[in-house]
Amino acid sequence: METALSYPEKPPRELAWYITDKMGHYISESTVYRILKAHDLVTSPVYIVISAHEKFPQPTKTVNELWQTDFTFFKVMHWGWYYLSTILDDFSRFILSSRLC
Repeated sequence: METALSYPEKPPRELAWYITDKMGHYISESTVYRILKAHDLVTSPVYIVISAHEKFPQPTKTVNELWQTDFTFFKVMHWGWYYLSTILDDFSRFILSSRLC
């Protein structure tokens, strides 16, 4: 507890490492988190919330200006793993290529 109060900027993972490495006592990250949470010392992470737009700021205006690709892996029982590769034109939404391997 004293270590957490001495280093308030450290997250539970770093505190667990510090206690294990510097003090010679093993403690897991989850245990450090539970102790900090029990004493109301868990700080919320600093992050910025980004919301999605209704449409792209610079949408495509012509065919072949932007392509999208996707790889999907799936398992067929008694045959093995396969993947499906597709290339799609962003403007026309036309599938330019698809391949099953």
